[in-house]
Amino acid sequence: MALQRSITPAISLFTLLPGICLVPVVLVLFRDLHGGGLPLIGQFLVAAVQPSLDASLLESLWRGMQITLLTAVLSWSLSSLIGVLLGALSSRSLWLILVGNGRPASVIRRVLSPIRSVHELIWGLLLLQLFGLNGWVAVLAIVLPYSALMARVVADQIDSHESAALPAVMGTGASAAATVLTAVCPSVMQPLKNHIGHRLDCALRSAVLLGVFGLGGIGTDLMLSLQSLQFNELWSGLWFLAALMTILDRLVRRIPSSRLVVLLPLLAPVGSLFWGNALNHDLAWPAAMLIPGPWDLGDGIAAALNALNEVQWISIIGSTLILTLLAAGIAIALPPMLLLLWPSETGRRVQLVLWYALRLIPPPLSALLLLLICKPSLPLAAFALGLHHSGVMGRVFADDLNQQGSTATDTLALSGATTRIGWLYGPLTQISRSYLAYATYRCDVILRDTAVVGLVGGAGLGWQLIEALSSFHWWLVAWLVLVFSLLTLAGEVLSEHGQKRLNCKAVVL
Repeated sequence: MALQRSITPAISLFTLLPGICLVPVVLVLFRDLHGGGLPLIGQFLVAAVQPSLDASLLESLWRGMQITLLTAVLSWSLSSLIGVLLGALSSRSLWLILVGNGRPASVIRRVLSPIRSVHELIWGLLLLQLFGLNGWVAVLAIVLPYSALMARVVADQIDSHESAALPAVMGTGASAAATVLTAVCPSVMQPLKNHIGHRLDCALRSAVLLGVFGLGGIGTDLMLSLQSLQFNELWSGLWFLAALMTILDRLVRRIPSSRLVVLLPLLAPVGSLFWGNALNHDLAWPAAMLIPGPWDLGDGIAAALNALNEVQWISIIGSTLILTLLAAGIAIALPPMLLLLWPSETGRRVQLVLWYALRLIPPPLSALLLLLICKPSLPLAAFALGLHHSGVMGRVFADDLNQQGSTATDTLALSGATTRIGWLYGPLTQISRSYLAYATYRCDVILRDTAVVGLVGGAGLGWQLIEALSSFHWWLVAWLVLVFSLLTLAGEVLSEHGQKRLNCKAVVL
């Protein structure tokens, strides 16, 4: 009787498999391609080396950049502090150590799911209705989802890092608090530092995005320049932003873990008291305005049912999931695919610049640029969103490769393997599990980000949610947020199952 043995694909192939999404997206884009906007694209590219140096423009950009940075630093500080605390409360391991039961962690995780399921842009629009235009609106809009996102990452890091000292410390009869401080915290300090630093980059990009939609900062200047086709002014702002992102990245990488965590509580009050006053930026705590509730619209139950029947739920949920899957496939597969196409040190350096550029331009601006040469469609929105998030995934990918070094590649090269095979079965295989684990977090973010590009495709929950907010249709807003939350919760359950199936542990940045 012949022995039957299942064949398991190499784990590195799972990082390339999502690239299949590129096929339908590229085909649709070629079908919808038109040459009407090619001259404008040419002007946009030429303007990159000819930015405007007008003094009044540079002064406006400098002030906008400071407001954006202030918003990012405040929201980053507060969300990191709150996120670490909520993450500890969401950790099954810590609850098992403290009370011997991990169920409270699961409850807290599920409670936080609706908060992180709503995009910071949606939070910003909701808070704008509640408090009016105020500096804290943009800060709180980022703090709310980022705290919940940070909590999930922190909890997963604590639960996935098995400390060798934990059994020994518990065996000595040490208290629960002492066990956590001596056996658990040291093992997750470096991943925490990496992720906290990465969240500053994310907070900066979110602050720019909120500005694109009118909540102040350099994003507002970028959007106005693009809408008026003033590409030289647009690139002046983008170069400002690129310099800021580079400086922050270098600073975060050089600050030791302990100092980074200790400095966090000090950043928010110092920034709000001194920096905000110097900029004449309104950071006074806002007073809530009266919002007409459902009780003003007649019978609440009837209004809720009417709102529920206004939307074709299957259609918009389906388009949201398709948009998310296409964008996630592009974002996950593009970095390893480009590495295999150009597997050299020069190629890696060029790709680092590419990932940096893709992170620099917010998805709405990328979508508007693509609209100059393509008809609006769901694949176009997915392509714009996927390109932006491939910049984030590319940074994670490059940092993971740097930590691994080139030993595996050199060993395979000595055995006669080609350069591409050496990369595929060497470093790429070594980092695939952590890369795929981080990809599950990124998929949650992409699901939320469908709100900012859904307008390009004219479909999706995010587009419907923005429309409902603009018309003050609060019952429909409530239903849409509920559906977004359920999708996020389902995504988290699936990602946790996938991580266990592939035995993935995230080394998040």
